[in-house]
Amino acid sequence: MPKSDNQKLKILYILDYLQKNSHQDHPVRTSELLSMLEEHDIVCDRKTVYSDIAALQDYGVDILSIPGKNGGYYIASRNFELPELKLLIDAVQSSRFLTEKKSRELIEKLCSQCSVHDARLMRRDVLVSGRVKSMNESIYFNVDAVQEAIAQNKQITFRYFDWDLGGKRKYRDKSYQASPYGLCQDNENCYLLAHSLRHGVTSYRLDRMSNIRLTGESRTPCPELTGKALAEHASRLFQMFSGEETAVKLRFDRSLINVVVDRFGKDILLIPDGDDHFVFTVNVAVSPMFLSWVIGFGGKAKILYPQSVADACVQMCRETMAQYSDQLESVSYTHLTLPTT
Repeated sequence: MPKSDNQKLKILYILDYLQKNSHQDHPVRTSELLSMLEEHDIVCDRKTVYSDIAALQDYGVDILSIPGKNGGYYIASRNFELPELKLLIDAVQSSRFLTEKKSRELIEKLCSQCSVHDARLMRRDVLVSGRVKSMNESIYFNVDAVQEAIAQNKQITFRYFDWDLGGKRKYRDKSYQASPYGLCQDNENCYLLAHSLRHGVTSYRLDRMSNIRLTGESRTPCPELTGKALAEHASRLFQMFSGEETAVKLRFDRSLINVVVDRFGKDILLIPDGDDHFVFTVNVAVSPMFLSWVIGFGGKAKILYPQSVADACVQMCRETMAQYSDQLESVSYTHLTLPTT
């Protein structure tokens, strides 16, 4: 029997088919493999298939067999377990800096790492449409350019834009130049942490950057963004808003312990203050976003120290109340309740 040109690829076809179609609850029968091979103009017998599967097992592929009439072969372990793939897919779905198109492409690639049976179940739970997503399709190129600049220890130039009321890009007049040090995610967006001669240590939304170019200049040395200091700096920022880093002492209601631990980590020192409150001190970049975070808890949170930060919080409250000055007299505070966390 003459052999086709595809005969040498037989074992690869078998492996590919098992990876895509086999499952513990849906084992692949030998007859199914023979039919698949015939579609590729490869004719062989059962004994040859058994030999190829044994060779794949010797190579390290975890192929198990189920005996019986409804039995067959399936791949027992893969590069990713299903819970791991689900976590990665959830991360892609929730990432605002990925466009809807890129999100779907990534999810499809992740689904290809499991059988068609499991992929069908995971796609059923995928919710991309309707989520707030980036509109910048060049996000992948931005990531690649930034990583290349970091690897080569080079500065970058780029354009930065805002959105106007019509949903169109409005580029800022000047071109930016900065020394990139790392990428981090905050509030479902991706940010570049960098040092610029004009702003010092700062951050930029990656999906609002365009025309990124490497320069011939080496990065400006920045100890605040080197090694472990990079992660420490990122943890002090609120939604990546820069501000003067300050040790702030706060007093919170005990019902907010989980909120504080989620935001600052379980190693933060929480000191009881009476039966209903606790105090703690954190190093944060004092910015409008940090003050808004504190104000958002209403009477359950208070800045104790330093006085300058507490004063800034009071001023923000006054400015907010001024927006509603014409409504204050008609508000019945006895009917206002804050949601519990």
